[in-house]
Parts: sequence; structure tokens; C-alpha cells
Amino acid sequence: MKSFLFSACLLFTFLFGNAQTAPKNWYHLDASEGYNGTSATKAYKEIIKEKIGKPVVVAIIDSGIDIEHEDLKANIWKNPGEIAGNGIDDDKNGYIDDIHGWNFIGGPNGKNVGPETYEVTRLYAAMKYKYENADPEKLSKSQKAEYDQFLTYKSKVEAEREKAKSDLEQISAFESQVLKGMNSIEFALGERKNEVRVLLSDDPYKGLNLNETPEIAMAVNVAKQILKQSDEITNVSQLKESLISILNDEKTDSQNKLDYAYNPDYDSRKLIVKDNYADSNERFYGNNDVEGPDALHGTHVAGIVGAVVGNEIGSDGIARNVKLMSVRAVPDGDERDKDVANAIRYAVDNGATIINMSFGKGYSWDKKAVDEAVKYAAKHDVLLVHAAGNSGQNNDKTDNFPNDFIGKHGFIFKKKCHADNWLEVGALSFKPGEDMVAGFSNYGKENVDLFSPGVQIYATTPNDQYQYLQGTSMAAPAAAGVAAVIRSYYPALTAEQVKEVLMKSVKPIGDVVKKPGTKGAEKVAFSELSVSGGTINLYNALQLAAKTKGKKKIKEELQKGA
Repeated sequence: MKSFLFSACLLFTFLFGNAQTAPKNWYHLDASEGYNGTSATKAYKEIIKEKIGKPVVVAIIDSGIDIEHEDLKANIWKNPGEIAGNGIDDDKNGYIDDIHGWNFIGGPNGKNVGPETYEVTRLYAAMKYKYENADPEKLSKSQKAEYDQFLTYKSKVEAEREKAKSDLEQISAFESQVLKGMNSIEFALGERKNEVRVLLSDDPYKGLNLNETPEIAMAVNVAKQILKQSDEITNVSQLKESLISILNDEKTDSQNKLDYAYNPDYDSRKLIVKDNYADSNERFYGNNDVEGPDALHGTHVAGIVGAVVGNEIGSDGIARNVKLMSVRAVPDGDERDKDVANAIRYAVDNGATIINMSFGKGYSWDKKAVDEAVKYAAKHDVLLVHAAGNSGQNNDKTDNFPNDFIGKHGFIFKKKCHADNWLEVGALSFKPGEDMVAGFSNYGKENVDLFSPGVQIYATTPNDQYQYLQGTSMAAPAAAGVAAVIRSYYPALTAEQVKEVLMKSVKPIGDVVKKPGTKGAEKVAFSELSVSGGTINLYNALQLAAKTKGKKKIKEELQKGA
């Protein structure tokens, strides 16, 4: 499902249920500075200093990047073999005018996929014609098994459609009550309309000479949370505007579930992309729009990896000496396996040595196509960094795609069938002790490799803006940024070695923490939530990388500064 993209639901939870705000740079900090971040600040100050490494290309497979952003444009990848705007495939890679990357969710006429179906909806739609009116008594054994799967898909889709309808009704009721309460607050303030911050006092009702009704109490609570997040709001009218904006996003999200995500009759491929979706080997489709209609998620992810370091603008990325390639494959809904596979291959073929993948879903249409692309990346020494997901689930027990299990084909004897160039990342909070793991983060002793900062991450958003977002979508690029630094200063290390360095250099955590997905009802040793039992640490990784003998032969000049 759309659990990996930073949805309006996570924003709503953050705004109304998370009063404590972290420092904007906490994910760069070290435990000695009070936060269990990546230790990037300490690493740059004490180890890297003024050393110059090798430029590293990091592909961001996502919703798109604002390539003109003030804090990103200097670090955006440019295809050296392509001439902009001439309508010719100059480098003959099959993609015309792919100056800064490629868009696999666009059409030949320049249009883009916006809202999209979920994979379970597509699976349901694919079987609907066959089993909608089937008589189970007349089905063969193999058909019966498929029919049972169809019923599972159908039940899920129909239940989610009903939930979306209910959510729309609840949001509207909530909005009506809160606005009624805010109108009462506005009336009580009268000519003191610019003293709205009286709502932050210990007893706002006394300060307003206002009786506490359910509507007013709800409005006061909402107002407090909004005011804590913005110093610019000075009156009730602005409070209302902020609330309505957030709730409109929530309404749009629910309506999109009805119109697109859980609508089995919607088909973006025929309407927009116009590829032969049945052909997973088809490579050349889409367009060169690398920003797309909504680049919020991808721009934020890109900024965490590689916003310009030290320019005193906005926020710093984890890595310097990095180039960011935008490859669009993630719509507002579930990404398609064909697009993901092609996005990986495109990034590999065009020079990326690290690929960040902050997306995922619970069902897979064509896992083999993605597996082949993962193996292609491994063959070409490319590290894949993937977000573990935001469902608070155990990935050892619940399906989560894409993943590093690439099957037995291509391996001999009893060799493990997991990709060694894949890093699966859970989300870490800025809070200490039992609250250090994000309550939404997926985990897994076997299938999540390590944890990385993913709560209240301040980074770039479109139109030269910056914003706090959270999710494993943010934790993955923090880890990818650390990996990029290692690949920059120790280019002789292979992708497999870089992963090994990151895994062995984690900061081990001995604390007992709240188990994700249980709202604190269960506690578990942090070491049981991932393979490494620790959190990513650039300072430690650089020290270990310096002791690791690289397996790649490179030109001597690339080792300067290592």
C-alpha cells in the first residue's frame, strides 16, 4: 500500500499528535551531542576535514525532484552525453533528452501519472473478469486456489473502499466541530484577534473568558498543535486556513482511494503511459519530466542525501561530492514492478553507484522482473538502499515488496538467495531510551539490516522550501548518504563491502524499546529489531572503511583524500 510515501495521514498524525520538535540538524549529530543521529557532523569535523573524494552518483527512484531547488541544483546529475532540448537520443541509450534522469510514469505526450491504483486493486481487476460470477463448485483444484486468492483481493479492495467513504464522513464531521469551536474562540478574542497565542497558556479558557464545550476543547487542542509548529500564525483566521489546508489533503487522500487507488476500473497505463504493460521486458517508454506533478517526497529524499553541504541555506545533505539522478517510478499509489525494474536498470546504465528506493507495497505483480534488475545492479557493483516501510510490522512475517530475496534461479547448491548489494533500513526517532524507534517503522531480525534517522527530518521540498517529514522514506536516504560518503572516499570498496562496512560499524543499542506497531504496549530489546542490532554511524563507518582492503582496481588519483 502507499505506506512508504509520506502521506497526508502521517502529516496529520505528526501535526496533531507530536508536540516535541527536534533540532533541524539532529540526524547529523552524534550521541555525544545529545542525539543518536548519523554522526556526520563529527565525521566531517574530525576525519574528512578538507579531504576531497571521488564524485558519486546517487539515483533517487521516487516521485520526482525539484531540480531547480536552491539547495539542490548544484548537485543535480547531468547526463554528459545528451544535448538538452534537441529531441535526439544523443548518447543512444534509448531515452531522448534524458538530461537529469528519466520518468517511467509518464506518457509520450508529456502527461504524467498522478493518483494511481494499489497493487491489490490491479490483481483484483486482472482476475475479476474470470471469477466475478464463477461457480466455485465447477472450478478445478488449481482454479479453486486462484479463486480463493481472488476473493482475498476482492475483500481487501471492497473493505478499503468502505473505509475511505467512512473516513470522508469523519473528516467532514471533525472539520465542522473544530471550525465551530474556532468561531467561538474568534468571537471571545474580539478586538484581541492577534493575541491568539493565549491558547498556549496553562489555562486558555480563563485567558479567553470562555466556557469549555466539546467543540471549543477540540478547537483549543488543534490550535495548540498548529501554533507550536508555526511562529507565523497570529490570528484565528490563519489557524482556520492551516486546519482547512491539512484536512483538504486528508479529504483528497480518501477521495483518491475511491477514484483511483481502490478503483479496479482505472487503468493509468492505457490512459497515460501507453506502454505494453504485459511486456515486462519493454524498456523504452515514458518521458524526460524528472520533477512531475508532485515532487514533495522525492525532493525531500534527495535533500537528505545531497543538499549542498555548508552553504548556510536550508539544510545540509549527509553527503558532499554527490550528484543526484532523478528517476521517476513512484506515483501517488503503488509503484509498478515493471517501472521499478526499468528505473534500476536506467540508473545502473547511466552511472549511479547507489540507488535510494523509498517506496514499497504489500503485493507484487511481477517480482521476477525486479529480482532480475536487482541482480543486474549487483553485477555492476551498485548498492540498493530500501526503506523498510511504515506499517509497524515485522517484515520477517509479513510480505513487503520489493525485497532482497531474489530466488534460487542463478545460484548453485545452497548459497543464500539474498542480494548482497541490498540495504534494508528502519526508522529511528530523535528521542532517547525506549522511544528511540519510530512507532510506525517496520522491523525484522532477518529482513531489516539497520536503523537510521527517520522522525522529524528537516530537508528540501519544492519551490525552495524546507519541511519536517518522517517515515522510513527519510531513514533510507540518510543511510544512502552515509553510503555515498564511503563510496566517495573509499572508491575501491565494492557495493557488497560498503554494505558490510555499514553493518559492522553500527552503533550497537542495548536498550529495551517500545515495539513498533504496539503503541508502547509491548517492549523488546532493540537488538531484536534488525540484523545488525544497531544504528547507522558515519564516523564509525569511515574508521572501519580505512581498515578494509578494497577489491576494485581504480586509478591512483581517485584515492586522493581516502
